Amino acid sequence: MQQRSASTAKNLVSKILNHRNHIQSLKRPPCDVFINHRCIDTKRTISGLLFDHLSRLRLHPFLDSKNMRPGDKLFDNIDRAIHECKVGIAVFSPRYCESYFCLHELALLMETKKRVIPIFCDVKPSQLHVKDNGRCPPKELQRFAYALEEAKYTVGLTFDTLEGDWSQFLTTAAEAVVHNLIEVDGEETHKERKYFMKTYF
Repeated sequence: MQQRSASTAKNLVSKILNHRNHIQSLKRPPCDVFINHRCIDTKRTISGLLFDHLSRLRLHPFLDSKNMRPGDKLFDNIDRAIHECKVGIAVFSPRYCESYFCLHELALLMETKKRVIPIFCDVKPSQLHVKDNGRCPPKELQRFAYALEEAKYTVGLTFDTLEGDWSQFLTTAAEAVVHNLIEVDGEETHKERKYFMKTYF
């Protein structure tokens, strides 16, 4: 009788665990890498290829055109992904600064102190400027300009889409992402250990 009840309990626990695993598999994985880009410029080229390359490495990149579903609230999902991510990639293209969404995402990445890897695609850092089109409040423009300057003075990668080696570039960019993720994980572990020692000793 005891064996039967133990067996029933094991089966029940097994069913609960399977159910939980199923629910977990339906949930979206946390975002490791947020790819900030001007969709119309780089979705089908550098940003899309980078997303696929990082996914094959079993990382969890976020690219709005790949991760967003019909019915998702644009700002809510993007802002949550930025807060969750460990590393940001800012893909700068010649018309990047014309997009409010690009600049908003970049500013949020900088304000949340995320590690950002700039990629200057067919554009030089000196060519990037926040323009006042009369539709953006001065405070917001200042926020965007500060984030852009911070990104421009961060060591990044450059790529020429006409003459560059795509395969080599994707490998180099993925290596930079992995290196930064390892460093961020190391910093987080160090902070947790320091907090534990301070709290309990």
